[in-house]
Amino acid sequence: MHFFFSVGEPSGDEHAAHLIAELRKRVPNAEFSGYGGPQMAAAGQRQDFQLTDLAVMGLFKIIPLLGQFIRLARLAKQLMRERKPDALILVDFPGFNFVVAKAAKKLGIPVIYYMPPQMWAWGGWRIGKIRRTVDRVLCGLSFEAEWYADRGVDAVFVGHPFFDAVAEKQLDEDFLVERSTDERRTVGILPGSRGQEIARNWPIMLDVMQRLAAKHPNVNFRVANYREEHRTICQAAYEDLENPFPVEFSVGKTSEIIELAECCLIVSGSVSLEVMARRTPAVVVFRYNMLWAVLDKIFLQCRFITLVNLIAGREVMPEFRFASDDNWHAEVIADAVDRWLACPQDLDRSRRELSQLAAGAAEPGATSRAADAILERLGGMQPQSRVAA
Repeated sequence: MHFFFSVGEPSGDEHAAHLIAELRKRVPNAEFSGYGGPQMAAAGQRQDFQLTDLAVMGLFKIIPLLGQFIRLARLAKQLMRERKPDALILVDFPGFNFVVAKAAKKLGIPVIYYMPPQMWAWGGWRIGKIRRTVDRVLCGLSFEAEWYADRGVDAVFVGHPFFDAVAEKQLDEDFLVERSTDERRTVGILPGSRGQEIARNWPIMLDVMQRLAAKHPNVNFRVANYREEHRTICQAAYEDLENPFPVEFSVGKTSEIIELAECCLIVSGSVSLEVMARRTPAVVVFRYNMLWAVLDKIFLQCRFITLVNLIAGREVMPEFRFASDDNWHAEVIADAVDRWLACPQDLDRSRRELSQLAAGAAEPGATSRAADAILERLGGMQPQSRVAA
């Protein structure tokens, strides 16, 4: 069998790499090609383009890349016509992936969407695109599968692969042991995995850290950067401060820092699921531009954007989303973290709440179930029955 992938997010790269491994267990001679990231390539994908290099957010960041996205969409159609894959597997990245899915449908190639777009939160009016171009969606959240199924989409709840990653992650014990001897309290800082996220959120996170350091001089802030260039950006901004405070920057140690921290300050994203699975209370920030602020007010169909809060149906993790850059936001965010640092009882209460939620929601095995759901959907397919386009 041959699977063509289109994956454009760093987190999707990790999830798809695990899915490739699971599919290979079931179909040892399977071929994998298409677009993705370095982890997928390491898992055995023949990578036609490293699409994760183009992971951007916001209309004004996308516009300069439109020409490249158009060329890549045309190339994907050409490659699928030539290779006749048994399925196109998409992971997130909806703007581009809808175009690739449409091309696959014209070629008669089944389309599976793993970790589909969060239409239940943003732009549910686009559901028609899913119905027209996707044969099955594999959902990480139970209410998400119900939402899609209620709108006529073949949706299967498989669980979220983040919980697989947490269960399988081998923590760096040397890193943990070395830092566990530090008598200072630890607050984890997770500024995001994209340069844009860091540019928007890191300044206000620094402001929050300064406020907390003034109240709690025995706190050490440990910053988890996704890439070396992100650490360079964050560290340079920190070194420009007039009154520095204890901060440690690390690359590739997100899990370890979550494990070490009493609590965390994080940028909204799927990493909130790992924070929940590791039972670490967190405050969530998400600063966007004015265009997204307007879209938020017009199109947001649910109260929360943090996945953990959506699963719980209530605000388990205090979340703050905003567009302006004034001091008021830093003050209220710092107060939310300070509540835990100043009151151990509140911190313990939040940790117990996360533990109860994780016990019911953080079940591993999503990747295995996703592989089974893909092969089940393709079970009756005749690979040679493709149509030309």
